[in-house]
Amino acid sequence: MSFTLLSLFRRADYQSEASQFIGQLKTDKPTLEAEQRAGRALLWDKAVDRSAWSDYRAGEVEQKPYVYQTDAQ
Repeated sequence: MSFTLLSLFRRADYQSEASQFIGQLKTDKPTLEAEQRAGRALLWDKAVDRSAWSDYRAGEVEQKPYVYQTDAQ
């Protein structure tokens, strides 16, 4: 009988409760990942108008290192 160090500590086919829950959820609702991608597209996957962003950045006012400092000497 031959043992390696890793085989002594390996739990055969262990899955945490969270992994089991997610696996069961994906089995019960196979469209879940596609719905998640569609939801993500609504909020995050947007086209960026680079000319508008360059205008926004050009209009920024530089902030002083200490915001409460007055201009009085």
